[in-house]
Amino acid sequence: MTLTRERPAAVILTPAAQARVAALMAQAPEGAIGVKLSTPRRGCSGLAYSVDYVTEANAFDERIETPGGAFFIDGASVLYLVGSTMDWQEDDFTAGFVFDNPNAKGSCGCGESFTV
Repeated sequence: MTLTRERPAAVILTPAAQARVAALMAQAPEGAIGVKLSTPRRGCSGLAYSVDYVTEANAFDERIETPGGAFFIDGASVLYLVGSTMDWQEDDFTAGFVFDNPNAKGSCGCGESFTV
């Protein structure tokens, strides 16, 4: 008898982040199949968080089903993000995704990029 256990998602989305993904998908451009998180090289510290619409699934990306639609994590970014929590926060002056990443060893002063 083979037992399979579902592995936990690399990134945990808070209820606020899931609601934001749902809002993004509700206004997504035609052809978008989900929202994708990646960590392109940029900024003072080397890596930044980027969230964009995605139009096709990549076999190496991790896919997380949320109530509002599919959320993808770039396959090349998973190692930098394992164990992270993604939240959506907004106040009178700013709004955006906020990441609690245990892999980040430092970040730049403006908070736009991080290093592992």
